[in-house]
Amino acid sequence: MAAAPARRGRLKQSVSRWCYQNIPLDTLCAAAARIGLQGIDLLEPADYEVPRRHGLRCTMGYAADIMTIPNGLNRRENHAAIEQAFRIGIPQAAKAGVPNVIAFSGNRRGMSDEEGADNAIAGLNRVKRIAEDHGVTICIELLNSKVDHADYMADHTAWGVRVARAVASPRVKLLYDIYHMQIMEGDVIDTIRKNIQWIGHFHTGGVPGRHNLDDTQEVNWNAVARSVADVGFQGFFAHEFVPVGDPLTALAQAVRTCTV
Repeated sequence: MAAAPARRGRLKQSVSRWCYQNIPLDTLCAAAARIGLQGIDLLEPADYEVPRRHGLRCTMGYAADIMTIPNGLNRRENHAAIEQAFRIGIPQAAKAGVPNVIAFSGNRRGMSDEEGADNAIAGLNRVKRIAEDHGVTICIELLNSKVDHADYMADHTAWGVRVARAVASPRVKLLYDIYHMQIMEGDVIDTIRKNIQWIGHFHTGGVPGRHNLDDTQEVNWNAVARSVADVGFQGFFAHEFVPVGDPLTALAQAVRTCTV
């Protein structure tokens, strides 16, 4: 059983579904509500309505299954299929009250970062009006290419900011994954402060190992959470770590740590 609810803080916290696959979604939602979370991250459209039964919402959805981590926006030959998927998936997300949908750069496979950025900008320019018209934010996830996702292109904040700045839409932002960016570049708090206008969503995960947000990790999670709150971030701060020990106890502890 999860611990007592955390006090309500300045951040809207949620939790990624895939980290708790052994727990039925309804059970996870009920526990999340007790813990004090406001939503469930990374749901497929078929599950968008489940959190609502527990007073929660889906905080980020999958709206374009054609786009994957290795095969994404950095290749122009993918753009037509991505646009077609978003023309269905973004209105679906909007109807269910899902504020964000995920997007990926794709792997380099020999392509320069400059060419990949130009391609991603072109692809996002094709779909940004769909997102704008429906009030849904497309979030390009920053991932590490050192440990988990070899060859992934959007592996540094600067690349993502270049793309988001060029697209210049309030509905195209970055998913700043703190676990991944701590591995790739560190300097997390200062990077967040300098680039918060381009960040639409956060993910957590202990470094090293992507486990509990506890004292075995090198990131000071309470300080990071305070920094995010201090810059006035209004989006969702989603936990995406693989829990060690009782999963709901680990989740409740993470929520308490990041309640600021």
